[in-house]
Amino acid sequence: MKKTLIVLLLLCSQIAKSQVTNSSIKNGTLKDEILKMDSLLFNIGFNQCDSLVYKNILSNNFEFYDDRSGLNASKQSDVNSLIEKCSRKDKLTRVLTNCTVDKLGDFGAVQLGEHYFVLNGVIVGAAKFIHVWERTSDGWKLKRVISYEHTSTHK
Repeated sequence: MKKTLIVLLLLCSQIAKSQVTNSSIKNGTLKDEILKMDSLLFNIGFNQCDSLVYKNILSNNFEFYDDRSGLNASKQSDVNSLIEKCSRKDKLTRVLTNCTVDKLGDFGAVQLGEHYFVLNGVIVGAAKFIHVWERTSDGWKLKRVISYEHTSTHK
């Protein structure tokens, strides 16, 4: 009886280890996909002012919640804000410092992270964010953004 129990426990631990490894691989791939989208959205869209790339990543029913300004429920308004930012002489860019990515069932993924903003080479602020990404037939779309705990170093 003891030998059977030991064999059963060893078998269960191997199955559990295998499931954790498979889950980690899937989450690693998911994180890679979301980090790629984050890079397209911010490094290309926001930092390099490519409003077409930026617009194509946002969901048609995009919503942006901000602890400073409240709700923006307009994709076009967000794109217009980017265009206005990019028309200024001062160059504002975003740098991702860290994030985690988790699966949201068959819907998509949630990305939680922190980033800071640089104006003309000087760090001027930081914030935390939550992004809800939807997997669609057209690829990943950013559906919801919650931006909070903004700090400013700009005087």
